[in-house]
Amino acid sequence: MNGLLIGRFQPFHLGHLEALQFALSKVDKLWLGLGSSNKPIENTNPFSAEERKKMILSSIDDSMKNKITIYFIPDLDNHVKWIEKIDTIVPKYEIVFSNDSLIGSLYLKKAVKVIPIPFLKRDQLSGTRIRDLIKTDQKWDDLVPFGSKLVLEMLDAKNRLKIL
Repeated sequence: MNGLLIGRFQPFHLGHLEALQFALSKVDKLWLGLGSSNKPIENTNPFSAEERKKMILSSIDDSMKNKITIYFIPDLDNHVKWIEKIDTIVPKYEIVFSNDSLIGSLYLKKAVKVIPIPFLKRDQLSGTRIRDLIKTDQKWDDLVPFGSKLVLEMLDAKNRLKIL
């Protein structure tokens, strides 16, 4: 059975890693959608889809890599059209992992099972919070997997975030 999990992963953090592990415990293959892949680099989208893909792949082990395929998912202004677009990008799936009630209801109308993802330390593990910690030179590296930390340092994320 195949599943779909879409996120922006700006940046890929420990909560995201936990979500991947949870989703993989329910499916054989996981299609991982990198949302907002068509958006330019800006304050709320500071890392390109390729950079986020690199964070993810450098943060997971080979057993996970063998079960995950990453797809770039562009944003559209219409949720119904967005879901239709996703179906042209990713292979068939039977389960969607999402905590978004609108997305959940749209998939349920299509008879696709929706499973909510348990949040891990949601108050600490949010992309917005981690970006703010990086930008203000506070401790953040314990909130991301080691692979993400290396990619963020290589990208000089602190300066990029300050400029944006």
